[in-house]
Amino acid sequence: MAKRGALSQVKLGTETCCPSVLTAPLDFRDASDLAEGFTALADPVRLRVLSILAAAPGGEVCVCDFVEPVGRSQPTISHHLKILSAAGLVHGDRRGKWVWYSLDRSRLADLRSALDA
Repeated sequence: MAKRGALSQVKLGTETCCPSVLTAPLDFRDASDLAEGFTALADPVRLRVLSILAAAPGGEVCVCDFVEPVGRSQPTISHHLKILSAAGLVHGDRRGKWVWYSLDRSRLADLRSALDA
């Protein structure tokens, strides 16, 4: 499988961008990579987690700080963060007992670009 955020590059005008599903057929690797990212986004809990991360003043959130706003247990939150992490959408940084998460904005940009014509 391709490295996250390393989708095949195509030249569009003066910008280099990710392949768009709307302009040309994708190869299997790119389609699989995009599908993994979109599948990870296709859950309301994971979308809430992403929105909390996006709104975080410092750009990162401790795993323990998702429990109350999301309304799920810490093991459930960890499960969803594992899926987001496997899809390359978030990164965790262990600090002692806790893990702090941040968005991978370039991976999100790759997914967004894949839907642009």
